Amino acid sequence: MTVGTGEKTTPTAPRIGAVILAAGKGTRLKTELPKVLHEVCGRPMLAYVIDACRAAGVKECVVVVGYQKDLVIRAFADDRDLTWVEQNPQLGTGHAVMVCREHLAGRFDHLFVLAGDGPLIRAETLRTLIERHLAEQAAVTLATAVLDDPTGYGRIWRDPEGRLLGIVEHGDATPEQKQIREVNPSYYCFKQPELLAALDQVRPNNVKNEYYITDAISILLSGGHKVQALTSVPPQDIFSINSRQELAMVNAVMRDRILDRLMSSGVTIVDPRTTWIDDRATIGQDTVIHPNVVISGPAVIGRGCRIGPFVNLTGAARVPDHGVISPFGGGVA
Repeated sequence: MTVGTGEKTTPTAPRIGAVILAAGKGTRLKTELPKVLHEVCGRPMLAYVIDACRAAGVKECVVVVGYQKDLVIRAFADDRDLTWVEQNPQLGTGHAVMVCREHLAGRFDHLFVLAGDGPLIRAETLRTLIERHLAEQAAVTLATAVLDDPTGYGRIWRDPEGRLLGIVEHGDATPEQKQIREVNPSYYCFKQPELLAALDQVRPNNVKNEYYITDAISILLSGGHKVQALTSVPPQDIFSINSRQELAMVNAVMRDRILDRLMSSGVTIVDPRTTWIDDRATIGQDTVIHPNVVISGPAVIGRGCRIGPFVNLTGAARVPDHGVISPFGGGVA
């Protein structure tokens, strides 16, 4: 016989993890550097994805690496809370999660699966995704976006009533499906046991002969599991970086975010169009940044400072409260 204590049981918080896919070479960038190490406003693009996960409540991130894996791991050597898993050979997004199986089993209840080359991802998008996922008790919840030009993205295939039928990769889409403008930016949240079971059934039946994680979603749908797609990602947040031109566009979007954040915190930026500030920089309230300023690296600028035009601060520069940096001289006046 079990005797109750009369005490209320506190529900156990769900264990939420993330698998971040970072094994790609970035062939179309024409580079020897791993794609995820290309910098966006002073930081590797992978760093932004990791930060968004942590800000959304993810405690542990498993990062899948492949091409030049040692370079990627070395770039994050100071981050002891990352688990690294090698994918070799690289046989698709579903295969990338498969190779993580021994690091996932028993550790998480729910799992984000995200691309490591999407630095514009926002923590608030991931929070919305996990909140809706938990509230609806879905097997998988994915975020979608509507683009004017959906070329290159997987299409969200729905029935006439708007119910999700599946995701069709661009290379496998029919001409009719390629007219669909709702796309898959690769933001997924799965119940982990259901995901791993579905991956056991995935086969490489596609143009690239790869294991797609989107096929796991189709398997869950056909098995009667609850799958939901939320149109919750602003179009400007899902730039795909497959060229130097697209890398420049993502840098421009991130630069605007950084400047907006600083101005909202009380920093005056006289001419945002000609100002470049590293994401790692810290700038105090009532500081004035004049035109044509470049601040790169983890600079710390105090309150009430004046940074003159054409100043270039590099590395771990320090400017005390009320300091003045003169044009061309670079010193504190």
